Amino acid sequence: MSKGYLLKESDLLPLSIGAALLGTGGGGNPYVGMLRTRELMRKGANVRIVPLDALPDEAWIGEVGGIGAPVVGVEKIEEGGECFRAMRAVEEASGVKMSALISAEIGGANSMEPIIAAAIAGLPVVDGDGMGRAFPEVQMTTFFIYGAKSAPAAIADEKGNVVVFRHVIDMFWLERFARTVAVDMGAGAGFAIAPMSMEFVRRTAVPNTVTLALEIGQTVLDARAKRQNVVERVVEKTNGKLFFTGKISDIRRELQGGFARGHAVVSGIDDWAGSEARIAIQNENLVLWIDGQPAIMVPDLIMNLELDTGEPITTEMLRYGQRVAVIGLPAHDLLKTPKALEIVGPKAFGYPELAFHPLPSNALAA
Repeated sequence: MSKGYLLKESDLLPLSIGAALLGTGGGGNPYVGMLRTRELMRKGANVRIVPLDALPDEAWIGEVGGIGAPVVGVEKIEEGGECFRAMRAVEEASGVKMSALISAEIGGANSMEPIIAAAIAGLPVVDGDGMGRAFPEVQMTTFFIYGAKSAPAAIADEKGNVVVFRHVIDMFWLERFARTVAVDMGAGAGFAIAPMSMEFVRRTAVPNTVTLALEIGQTVLDARAKRQNVVERVVEKTNGKLFFTGKISDIRRELQGGFARGHAVVSGIDDWAGSEARIAIQNENLVLWIDGQPAIMVPDLIMNLELDTGEPITTEMLRYGQRVAVIGLPAHDLLKTPKALEIVGPKAFGYPELAFHPLPSNALAA
């Protein structure tokens, strides 16, 4: 049994880059999350990343993450203790103490949220998450898909407000209630769900995603330092596939019901000159069409990288004229069962005409 490793300040930049890539455009701005975590470390905070076999079956694990619209997180900076206060409220409501925290989603700034809360609480962080990517809604985690309780849960804002959901009939109602409160809190808050046993987390978490994000980010930094083609190195590291390169020719986003919804249009260059791609957005990248034909769809991962630097571009940072490479990566097998596809497949996002056709599996999806 491994005891894991102590996270260092030098890990934060590669972690933020890798998490931004795995976030498929969502999860909150990773740079802002990195800065908040760095300041805690500089004040002496330590956080250990532990594997799924490090804790006993009966240990209680808390899942935390930010909730709201990513575009708001760039302008409405968090105070820092939102997820910690939400987690403490869940402990009080449930009568248990957490032994460790785990991320709801590895994507973007949400990769940092359990690290920040754990640093404040003096707890370790489990190396895994509930998505292996980012999704826009509360119920879209492997934890909820495979049976996590919908209550008690809690949401907290930067002003000190904490709202506890003590009795909620299912995960869909929890999403509705939490989203409404998050909008009233300024479309950005910290969220924590009911305690989960380590035995349950071991069965349902997407494993080793913190370490994977670190390794992907380090690959990007190494490729830049050696003046290598960063996009090619990322595709090689992730066993992904390059689907399109082009320039953003149209970008539309609007805030609806606590989500950033819209689309990006990419005009092809190089091997894709004369072609056009369109990406549907709901906080994250949902579907990629190339010349009108669906090429990648949820739950598989669609990631936009800046063509020259390989920097992952979150949906709120997409701009007209950017040169991007669009790569695809298969989702973890836990997200591709019939039960999971009811919650995170294309029909769940309003695309009933699309039948999910998974990308070929690879080492990361095994």
